[in-house]
Amino acid sequence: MKLHFKKFGSGPPLIILHGVFGSSDNWKTLANHLMSTFEVYLVDQRNHGLSPHSDDFNYQVMTDDLKELLHDEKIEKCILLGHSMGGKTAMNFAVQYPEKIIKLIIVDIAPKGYPPHHENILKGVHSLTLHEINTRKEADDLLSVTINNAGIRQFILKNLSRNPKGLFYWKINWKAIEDNIQAIGAPLLSHAVFPGEVLFIRGAQSDYILNEDEPLLKKHFPDADLMTIQKAGHWVHAEQPAQLLALINQFIKYGKR
Repeated sequence: MKLHFKKFGSGPPLIILHGVFGSSDNWKTLANHLMSTFEVYLVDQRNHGLSPHSDDFNYQVMTDDLKELLHDEKIEKCILLGHSMGGKTAMNFAVQYPEKIIKLIIVDIAPKGYPPHHENILKGVHSLTLHEINTRKEADDLLSVTINNAGIRQFILKNLSRNPKGLFYWKINWKAIEDNIQAIGAPLLSHAVFPGEVLFIRGAQSDYILNEDEPLLKKHFPDADLMTIQKAGHWVHAEQPAQLLALINQFIKYGKR
């Protein structure tokens, strides 16, 4: 699949993969800082952003999509950064194509399995009848019934756009994501190993990477380090962008601590 992406700056290629329900735009602020040192690729994964939709939605097809992008862009090696679902895609890609990776950065996701836990978001989305909604405020009010967190609601509403007639539509393929939600939580294959340098970054207020997950990180990524950003939850890049940027730059320039 030919993914939609935006390219900024010059230098070694740095590819950034967003999380589920997100898009490349979520990382634009960090890309603006990184583009002075790297050729930054902000990628919309399939069924998200402006990339094509497909009923097939799992980490193997997303790995294949990324491989195709590197081939099309003639990228021999890259620094690969992924957040949440994008982190799982990045891990799967790295273990299959280790020769393509300069360094790997995984933000707030572990190689373990996660049970479905986005029921309130999906319920909220189902509650919206788009042709009856005239403003984003109306959509936000309806989502607030099932999604209490205003930040998460605004994150979801970034997927809402208007067609040339001014009618709202979803850019994201909710059906494919919901139909394959179990696959999104799938663990890395038990035998998979990537021998290169890896930095895992977690938010201190997030429960996606626990202390007891460290042996699993080392099993799959023996040259991995784990860093924690204080006063951040799962959306580290939105909550503590300066700290995240500092860790990214330090790791790429100097390696592990």
